[in-house]
Amino acid sequence: MTTFQTVVLALIQGLTEFLPVSSSAHLILPSVLLGWPDQGLAFDVVLNFGTLSAVLIYFRHEISSMSRAWCYSLKSRKQTQDSKLAWWILFSTIPAAVIGFLLKDLVATYLRSGYVIAVTTLVFGLLLGWADSRGTFLKNEYQTGFKGAMIIGFAQVLALVPGTSRSGITITAALMLGLTREAAARFSFLMSIPIIAMASGYNLLQFVLSDQSVNWSGLMLGVVITFFSAILCIHVFLLILNKVGMLPFVIYRIFLSALLFYVLF
Repeated sequence: MTTFQTVVLALIQGLTEFLPVSSSAHLILPSVLLGWPDQGLAFDVVLNFGTLSAVLIYFRHEISSMSRAWCYSLKSRKQTQDSKLAWWILFSTIPAAVIGFLLKDLVATYLRSGYVIAVTTLVFGLLLGWADSRGTFLKNEYQTGFKGAMIIGFAQVLALVPGTSRSGITITAALMLGLTREAAARFSFLMSIPIIAMASGYNLLQFVLSDQSVNWSGLMLGVVITFFSAILCIHVFLLILNKVGMLPFVIYRIFLSALLFYVLF
């Protein structure tokens, strides 16, 4: 890839990974509209590392408190709200991790198409709007409960289908369970840590076992841009979420889906 292509794709990843708009729907646009080449496995590793670093840094205080509480719960068998949240996040990751591992080849072979992404971008965007309009907004993330966390975890499985949006579908499920918009987003972002870490590890293993050539300067540029754009995106999204709600993102997904249908059909 050229330097310009690297910058654009890194910005797309950083700005869309944590918004409920589907990063896969955006990453397909340059290849569909402009004929850009696939970014390759090494760049996938970099994008994952950049977004993972961003969410770890942004939520470093929460992660530190949850980690300490979780370790204490293992020794004392006593639970605090932070340890419960940590356990819920860990257990809620299992469905997507297991099903994703079992179905990764099926998804890669049959579902990574522009037509699928156009449909899922629209359908799950409308579902997000419905959940936001019907939400009660009564609970914070510490009131999710084990059952609620597992419901969100199984919803995350749907994000294996490109165009669904991992953050979009988990926020949708959280809103249906009565969480506030901010709590739904925070729970979704914290849930992303183990799943992105596993995806990064898997892609890194594939890369190590492959014989791809590496443009190290391009990769470093990509990870820096992805990191800063992702951390900015998280901050702004949480800042404006209660004021604007989900409607702007729903409308955006409808227009994005219409664009994809226009280009593909």
